[in-house]
This record gives sequence, C-alpha cells and structure tokens, in this order.
Amino acid sequence: MDSQSFTYSLKIKVTEMLPINDTALNRKKDGFNGQKAIVLPRKIVEFCAESPLIKNLFITDIGFYPKAKFHYRKRKYGSPQNILIYCSDGTGWIETGRGTINVEKGQYICIPAGVTHVYGSHEKDPWSIYWVHYKGELTGNFNNILTLQNSRVCRSVTWSEERVKLFDRMYAALEAGYGSDQLSYVNMCFWHFLSSFCYPDIFLLPQQQEYKDIIDIAVEFMRENLHRPLQLHELASHIHISVSYFSALFKKKTGYPPLEYFNHIKIQKACQYLQFTNMHVKEIACKSGIEDPFYFSRLFTNVMGMSPIEYRSRKEYKTSSAKSPHVI
Repeated sequence: MDSQSFTYSLKIKVTEMLPINDTALNRKKDGFNGQKAIVLPRKIVEFCAESPLIKNLFITDIGFYPKAKFHYRKRKYGSPQNILIYCSDGTGWIETGRGTINVEKGQYICIPAGVTHVYGSHEKDPWSIYWVHYKGELTGNFNNILTLQNSRVCRSVTWSEERVKLFDRMYAALEAGYGSDQLSYVNMCFWHFLSSFCYPDIFLLPQQQEYKDIIDIAVEFMRENLHRPLQLHELASHIHISVSYFSALFKKKTGYPPLEYFNHIKIQKACQYLQFTNMHVKEIACKSGIEDPFYFSRLFTNVMGMSPIEYRSRKEYKTSSAKSPHVI
C-alpha cells in the first residue's frame, strides 16, 4: 500500500470513529454552572437501609442541574437505585426499551432500578432538572403509582412552588450533616415530596387552585347538600352529563360510586357532630339528610366499624382519661 493510500485509509478509520453529531463531543454527566448535588456515603446509605423508621423509602443521591446543556447519561444495565427526574425548565429526552420520549417543562421521569436507559438535555433548549435517587422496601409500590403500573416513563404535573420548597428543605437538611435526626427528617419529607407526583391534584388542594374539573364540582355540590338526600340523576344533572357517564368518571377518579362517596362524607360530618357537640343521634341523622335514625346507625356502623354511640363513648373515655392523673 503506498503512502497516499495509507493516508486515505487512516482518514476513513478516524472519520468512522468520530460521532455523527458534534454534540456527542460535549456530553457530560455533571459540571453545570449553579449545579448542586449530594451523594450520600455508603455507610450512611447502609444506615438508612437498616433504620426501622426510614428503611422503606430513603434518598441515596439528590441534586439540581440548571440549564444543563450537553447533559447526558447512559446506563446499559440501569441504576442500582430508582431515579426521579423533574424537569422545571427547558427540554430533554429519555430512551428506554420502549423508544425515545421527549421531556418538557412540568414533566417528570421515573426510572425503576435496573431498567436500561439513556437520557439527556436538548442542546438548543437545555433542561433544568431536580433529581433524586432512592431505595427502600416500598419503592416498588411508589414506582407503580408514579409510572401508572409501569405503563408510563414520563408524566406531567402542575407546577408547584411548595414541591420545590420541599426539595430545598431536604437538600438543606442533608447539607447540614448526616445525623440520625437529619436523615429521619429528610426521608419523612421525601414521602411527601413523592406524594406530590403520585397525587398531584390532592397535593395542590391547599393552594386553592382556580381550575376545578366536573368531579370536583360534583363533590362540592355534595358537601353543600349533606343535609338532604341526593339522587344520582341530580348529581349528573348538576354538571350536565348523563348518569352513566358521570358514574364512570366519578368512580375512575375517586375509586367509589357517587352515592357511596356521598354517604362517606355524610358520615365524616356526623363524626364531627358526635365529637364536638352534644346533639342526639336522631338530630345528627336529620342533619345528615337521613330521616330514619336506625338506618343512619346501620350506615354509620358499616362505614366506621362501630355504632354512633360507641364512637361518642370512645371520645368521652379518651377525654376523661386525659384528665385523670392515675391513668398511665
């Protein structure tokens, strides 16, 4: 082979080794301006795994990468921990065995431990992400909810300042050290943090969100009418849909048929009357929209596992016990 041919051959080989996209040259796992990250020492992770209080769910790594241009991670055999990534700005992507999915602002990714994956930030609109690695005996239960029984890798949630504040509290507490108090506090907060992704609508309730879907409106109508019986057609009519469609939607969101749910919140209110007033059971039944006190008692017992009288007696016993200096 002459020198010219050798040079040409070498050029071909070098070219084949180069990435198709120059972006690949700049890929990096971390090292972004303003980033923060904590990786818990192995001994601390072992302590968490053995602690009765927090072994069911605990953080192993936590961090925030702002405007993480060229961010890229590839794990051929997955991660030994579960991963949650919350995109607060920009865009990114994730690739699993199910294909590639774009990740946008307001979405989160849940990657169970051991799942092969690749993810990264888009070059033109790099994502900002809050991320947590976690382990524990109950992580499978949380992952099932976060991924809708392993059917979704990426899901959307409404933005919440409270969610970010929770993250900041956890991070600040870990920055202060790895004492048992800090670890317990952080991982108790982590339950709350994950719940904001598992049940975002309930998490947002205290913030008095302006938007209410038709089921929220129906439940509000129920609460306004606890003092009277309501028929299924009245509830459906209130939100202007058919009875069958309303029943299906209601059960899908709450897990209960509408009238059973209505009875539950009636009994919830009845418990408050029993606990905080001296009203007779018959009066409470009337205030609950139930004329027959015997039917009310049966319904109460079915829901609460005890009769109204037993419920009130238990409350009175606790009150008197609290006042007695001889009770241990």
